[in-house]
Amino acid sequence: MSNPKVKLQFHHMGLPTDVSQPGEAYVSDTKVWVTDPRRHPYKVEFLRFEKDSPVSGPVRDLPHIAFRVDDMAAALEGENVLIPPFSPSPGFHVAFVLQHGAVVEFMTFGSDDDLPWK
Repeated sequence: MSNPKVKLQFHHMGLPTDVSQPGEAYVSDTKVWVTDPRRHPYKVEFLRFEKDSPVSGPVRDLPHIAFRVDDMAAALEGENVLIPPFSPSPGFHVAFVLQHGAVVEFMTFGSDDDLPWK
């Protein structure tokens, strides 16, 4: 589990919700509305899934913790991948894994301008 050579930088915690939130952005790949965790005092991202979202299981049902990594391939090495890497916006890549029953998101991006939250 987790490659000790991969540097993890905490980014946010994600919480599923059924309640619409102010400032939501839509991620069409996963059919989910997300908020910008940089605007929350505790770095919380709220996720509201459309009924026909392709996301199921732990990523949809459980909170997650997100880390910025510099090497996605190395971060995913040996992990139980729930959602393989995809790009919600240009220059921004995410993947979700399950570690010890907890959902973890790995993120790579060059700058905050690459993030989908506007």
